[in-house]
Amino acid sequence: MPNVVYRQQTNIYNLLLHWLSQQISHETLTWLEQTTEQITHQTIFQTFSLTPHHIGKQPLQLSPKDRQAVADMEDGWCPSHWRVDQTARTLLVLALAEKYPNKYQQILEQLFTTADLEELIALYQALPLLPDPEKLQNRAAEGVRSNITTVFDAIALRNPYPARYFSNAAWNQIVLKALHLGRPLHLISGLQLRVNKDLSKKLINYAHERHSAHRPIPAQIWQLVEP
Repeated sequence: MPNVVYRQQTNIYNLLLHWLSQQISHETLTWLEQTTEQITHQTIFQTFSLTPHHIGKQPLQLSPKDRQAVADMEDGWCPSHWRVDQTARTLLVLALAEKYPNKYQQILEQLFTTADLEELIALYQALPLLPDPEKLQNRAAEGVRSNITTVFDAIALRNPYPARYFSNAAWNQIVLKALHLGRPLHLISGLQLRVNKDLSKKLINYAHERHSAHRPIPAQIWQLVEP
């Protein structure tokens, strides 16, 4: 199993680096390659923070061929909404995980604890790409509980992590919170695959409450109710 994870990580790393190489200057790419090679548990914090200064914040540009490469490698994941700095930050975490396989999750938790808003978004977006992702469920749940919409979106929308690893209770919380926040349900990865009886009951109750309050009921919730 570790070899499979390592190969998957290496492929993701190479793919992300290839995308960045098509958008950033040779000088910037050299900085990124040297930085990831020399990353340590001590330098990661400052480097992670300064990444946008070196890389910029342009949208990550993906061609149809790039999107197909994503589909072949990671089912349900598509970083079409990512920026180049978020992509570079993901590379830093992957490099850290390779160098410190036994304690990278401890360092990762410290990154989450000290992260600013944009750093949090990059970290939550990267969760499905990291080694041993099943061990990151508690951290992912923290993102769902966030009162900051953009942080919630980073874990809940266009991110396959919750559908793969969350319990039904945690999954249902995402769907219900997305409804209450008015977030687009169709952007929740794996939405139809995680329909369950408890969610159906909660959605029916939600619909009754909306009806009683003379408020519109999102049509998509009926697709998530078991017959």
